[in-house]
Amino acid sequence: MTDPTIGGADGDPAGRYDQTVVEADEHVPIIRITRDFAATPAQLHRAHTDPDLFVRWIGPDELTTRIIDWDARDGGSWRWASEGDDGSVFEFRGCFHQVTPERLVQTFTFLGTPDDVALETLRFDDLGGGRTRLHAQSLVDSFEARDAWLASGMEGGVDAGYAKLDALLADVETDLDPDLDPDVDPDPAAD
Repeated sequence: MTDPTIGGADGDPAGRYDQTVVEADEHVPIIRITRDFAATPAQLHRAHTDPDLFVRWIGPDELTTRIIDWDARDGGSWRWASEGDDGSVFEFRGCFHQVTPERLVQTFTFLGTPDDVALETLRFDDLGGGRTRLHAQSLVDSFEARDAWLASGMEGGVDAGYAKLDALLADVETDLDPDLDPDVDPDPAAD
């Protein structure tokens, strides 16, 4: 578990979180994750709500993710599975409780431990200059459950996924423009 110093990750006085910071609250069974991205809040929001983009960055490199169900709206549900070359499958599901441009609130369940349900809140803070700070918070029902999540390798999976998200944001910046309809050619004269 990373222990950020005052001002930001690795003592950065500017307060930037260019690396994933995972913290466990000592008083409440919460995991907090903070990470800065070179993207606008709208681009980062879309990467979390568009299933075609989501599968491209979630989880570690050695797993391939497929969407089973995805309805990113208030009251919608989601379900996805990550599969390894060895045949292992890790399946997750939840419900979107609130989907707004500023934040997402959802439940999160790993089907390997279906009784452990987390309430997750993701907030997208505009830092200006095309940068956004993602604040994610997962509240679970016990310290034991929280500690089991942390011991599971969750931090490594989150960090690997966010590294892939960085690459996706850099590679397809225009594709993440929330106002761009991917089915419409922006410059038909160029064809």
